[in-house]
Amino acid sequence: MITVSIIIPCLNEEKYISKCLLSIVNSDYPMDNVEILVVDGASNDRTPDIVKAFAEKYTNVRLISNSKKIVPVAMNLGIKNALGSIIVRLDAHAEYPQNYISTLVEWKQKLNATNIGCPIKTKVIHKTAKSTAIITVLSSKFGVGNGLFRTGVSEPVEVDTVPFGCFDREFVLKIGGYNEKLIRNQDIELNNRIIKNGGKIILIPYTSCTYYAREKWTSIAKNNYENGKWNLRTVYITNDFASLSLRHFIPLLFLLSIILPSLASLLYTPLLLLSGVSVGMYLLLYSFITLRTQKQGTNFFYVLWTFLVLHLSYGLGSLIGLFYFKDLQK
Repeated sequence: MITVSIIIPCLNEEKYISKCLLSIVNSDYPMDNVEILVVDGASNDRTPDIVKAFAEKYTNVRLISNSKKIVPVAMNLGIKNALGSIIVRLDAHAEYPQNYISTLVEWKQKLNATNIGCPIKTKVIHKTAKSTAIITVLSSKFGVGNGLFRTGVSEPVEVDTVPFGCFDREFVLKIGGYNEKLIRNQDIELNNRIIKNGGKIILIPYTSCTYYAREKWTSIAKNNYENGKWNLRTVYITNDFASLSLRHFIPLLFLLSIILPSLASLLYTPLLLLSGVSVGMYLLLYSFITLRTQKQGTNFFYVLWTFLVLHLSYGLGSLIGLFYFKDLQK
């Protein structure tokens, strides 16, 4: 049996960490060949205590402190301390089926993949009209882009990135590990370097995991604002546009299609119509998409509003990111 090291970066995850760890220790992969490294970024809630309680019960669970708090540092700490030849990078906000580890390890060997992953299913802990709308949007390619790990596949497919992947420890160390300057987009950027160095990233349909989404519009907006802000920062730090794909910049283009004509209308008023056309086309398109993606029990206006919150917050973050490089060092 191959020894597998599971690394879970976390910060203030008391609501989710128990579900996450329980799903892992109940895995069908032999626990004698699994170590679980929870790398905590100085949580100020009960997360460390919960992990310590698990460590007392399960000898393969370890808590590692991450004073710098950010995910890429957590991953590098975990990789450095790992005993396994294979790393599985998991998220505390998720639950994993019994066959998750065994399926990834098995198919990684069968397909000779450097990094392998599976689709994710988005759920919430508290089901309300608002959170159901959020699930609908985060599960739609019109909400989060054409990432196949969101929409699913019917057979193994080579892709540019996977969530919560299973990869070779030595290969990732050889290419420099995670880029610790990237607070966001670190997994996408790492996968880009894996491909550039001859590695293969594969998405398989034979298992899946459940990701628990944020349940408030304010939380969605805050998270996506930060994601958007780090798009051009990622390009700036890596000197490589290939670190991201076109879908990451579409919300910015939409926002600019509103802002630029509005500013230009100060000189020539009729140009304001272009902003109106852009907003009108968006609302028409996403009203139609909302009707098509709406599921039983979802509220039309909640779903449409969630699309707007998601795209505008992401686009605003990208826009701010155009001017916010003063605290960055290459």
